[in-house]
Amino acid sequence: MYSAAYRKIEDTALRLQRIDPGLSEIFQKCYPNTLETTVEWCDDGTSFVITGDIPAMWLRDSSAQVRPYIQLATDDQDVRRLIRGVIERQARYLILDPYANAFNKEPNGQGHKGDLTVKGPWVWERKYELDSLCYPVQLCWEYWEATQDRMIFTETVHTMFHRIIEVMHKEQRHDRDSSYSFERTDCPSSDTLPFGGRGTRTNDTGMIWSGFRPSDDACKFGYLIPSNMFAVVILRYIGRLAKEIYHDHGLSESAYKLSEEVEFGIETYGKIKHPVYGWIYAYETDGFGNYNLMDDANVPSLLSIPYLGYRDLNDPVYRNTRNFVLSPENPHYSSGRFAQGVGSPHTPSGHVWPIALIIQGLTSNDPSEQDALVRMLTSTTAGTGYMHESFHPDKPDTFTREWFAWANSLFGEFICKWLDRKLEYGKVVGTFDASIQEEDLP
Repeated sequence: MYSAAYRKIEDTALRLQRIDPGLSEIFQKCYPNTLETTVEWCDDGTSFVITGDIPAMWLRDSSAQVRPYIQLATDDQDVRRLIRGVIERQARYLILDPYANAFNKEPNGQGHKGDLTVKGPWVWERKYELDSLCYPVQLCWEYWEATQDRMIFTETVHTMFHRIIEVMHKEQRHDRDSSYSFERTDCPSSDTLPFGGRGTRTNDTGMIWSGFRPSDDACKFGYLIPSNMFAVVILRYIGRLAKEIYHDHGLSESAYKLSEEVEFGIETYGKIKHPVYGWIYAYETDGFGNYNLMDDANVPSLLSIPYLGYRDLNDPVYRNTRNFVLSPENPHYSSGRFAQGVGSPHTPSGHVWPIALIIQGLTSNDPSEQDALVRMLTSTTAGTGYMHESFHPDKPDTFTREWFAWANSLFGEFICKWLDRKLEYGKVVGTFDASIQEEDLP
């Protein structure tokens, strides 16, 4: 099973062995972690993918976990079946409840039962996160680009596209048009929305409201800029797929128009002039002139803007924003003996997230920076050989979540791209003191 994936692992591991045997070993553990530990093929032809140590399927995590395998789907029927099954199940979930972020395998009522919101037996958690509407579309688009496999374009997926546009339109004017609310009792303030579960008030800007961040923490202000950037990108995907696959010109026009409105909102209301870094994107705003200047390790993030496809990594506002994010000016940036990078208020203060280090590497064109990040990642697994959710940069054996498949998959993606870039230049350079020619590698 997954023959192309294991050929990829073997080939990459052999190449890495010549550079750093320890790195090769970690890659061999992380890259297949999603395939080996989190996937269940269901009798209905769909795929149920847990995030790791939580027995539920997150729309975001399940997309991100299988995304690194998309390029293998051209040669591997098992990978095709897996990703087609993920897309179909995600579509069914989104049609069922587009405001939920995580779902059960069956309608068994498991999950957060005490939350004050609309309930359903399929829903594990109903925190409305804008990025949860975006990730399934990104997966669908990238799988289609890689394989040209039309089997994914079912009527269920078509309906999902309509449902996504419907909700995004409604949440452009959340205070007026939306009935969504969410409250949780006896919990940290980050786990519930204020003002009767409706969240802080927002002005009409063209952007789309989100109750929660990709960390599952509540937004301080309702317009989460990185998630709106992600929405701009995936709305263009919907626009093209609606026209070319489904011949649904009404849906296509709606998607393109909504994308333009959201981008206008970001560029008009989502930037602020920082006294040190110049024009940067805020993390959140309310459209009334209030801004939250920070970044969070979870993707979508400001650091991930080029990874999302919203702007090029050389875009001047992105460069300014990146400099801010990777500085002590970002309240969730930490540094220590073994690492420095972005963390999250979702985990203990002072921790660094491997996901953020990996995104930093994937959005860098500096080989020495990428090498340093690989060193940080491989030296902070606390001897487990796996990526964790977060760790203390002075004490890597102090970490959260021993089993976190999203971080493991993303690490595998980064290492493959890092290695390809080195081989493109004909040798291994930087902090790895080897000079290995392409012909010397297996």
